[in-house]
Amino acid sequence: MAGVGADDTPAAARVVMMPLPFQGNLTPMLQLAGALHARGLAATVLRTAPFNAPDPARHPGIAFVPVAVDFPEAVVGSEDNMTKVFDLNAALDASGCLSDALASLLEKEAPRRPACLVTDAAFPAAQKAAMDIGLPWLVLHTCSAATFRLFMSYHILYGNGYLPKRESNLCLPVKELPPLQVRDLFDPSELPNQENVQKIMNLWNQTKMNSATIINTFEDLEGPELEMIRGEVTDNGTLVFNIGPLHKLSPIGGTKTNLLEEDCSCIEWLDTQAPCSVLYVSFGSLAQLTQEEFAEIAWGLANSEKPFLWVVRRGLVLGVEKPELPEGLERALLEGRGKVAEWAPQQNVLAHSAVGGFWTHNGWNSTLESIYEGIPMVSRPIFGDQFSTGRYVEAVWKIGFLLDGVLERRKIERVIQRLMVEKRGLRHAKEQRI
Repeated sequence: MAGVGADDTPAAARVVMMPLPFQGNLTPMLQLAGALHARGLAATVLRTAPFNAPDPARHPGIAFVPVAVDFPEAVVGSEDNMTKVFDLNAALDASGCLSDALASLLEKEAPRRPACLVTDAAFPAAQKAAMDIGLPWLVLHTCSAATFRLFMSYHILYGNGYLPKRESNLCLPVKELPPLQVRDLFDPSELPNQENVQKIMNLWNQTKMNSATIINTFEDLEGPELEMIRGEVTDNGTLVFNIGPLHKLSPIGGTKTNLLEEDCSCIEWLDTQAPCSVLYVSFGSLAQLTQEEFAEIAWGLANSEKPFLWVVRRGLVLGVEKPELPEGLERALLEGRGKVAEWAPQQNVLAHSAVGGFWTHNGWNSTLESIYEGIPMVSRPIFGDQFSTGRYVEAVWKIGFLLDGVLERRKIERVIQRLMVEKRGLRHAKEQRI
């Protein structure tokens, strides 16, 4: 039952964890498991098999228990990730496999019980299974404290008319949540599957019933937001822990948590570049671009005449498995001024002395890694919480700026020049650096 790398130290209290099987959720959960294990606790990770299951061999000391769930191929291949989340919950509920796994753990650990179950917020099936057996349920939020507070405020946003969004109010400041504007808000009514809207609203109501909330952040970065969150949830008896940045508190690095194979030649290429000269470009593991956006980015990078490292993973471009690179970009690669990789060891890249800027989608893991290394950002949010994070990068932390509107090669070229030549945001980025 314990699986590869299990820590069966009898004296250690055991924490059971269950991440959503997506890169941005797996990484912080496994890092939290590593941080707890390094501090004397035993960690067991329930992994959904076979969908995006982490490799236990990469995580010695952590026990892995497979939870075999019938996940239809059509759902696995879908581009609607929110539907994937709810279908996974439905499958776990229907099969009872999660409840069985927890019951088996309780029996194995008897007479001791695991201390608690830690899950993502979007795991109501895990919450139900934990409550059924009386196990304390903790939620790890893989977003910023600012975004968490935003999600807690949906009743206000709807009640005060900010949502649903309208063309006429997109630039309106949200006075209850400065410095956000209406266009920064995640609007559930824009989801392709409207059946998911009420499910999302229910998720945030359910998380109020947890024993504790864990947020991957730190006090110096989001002290005011954390203080407001504590003031709003402690009446329910919910504890709030800011434990971050997890990628530096855990012995588990990004390489061990990646689902995609990393191209380590990126580091060798960076070794040949001048200090602070390279723009690193990556839009994460889920975000997608249109073919037109991809082409404009490629030409913007080529025309900027600045060194760049661009992550072009399979599936980045809608409808294209592996996009072709424009001639201008190919020329930059041949000249040694640029490098394209399917996936990169991001933490090592951002820590490299040659990197002077990061063009990012503002996924929270990426943003936190960039802040830690003092790298200023060009923010191009694509979905979900990325828009509120991008706004904070520009307006609150002042460590970069937003790239709004239609992507056009000349605008991209100017933005790259602004970041890499003027080094806008560099001073503040270095001040934020831990």
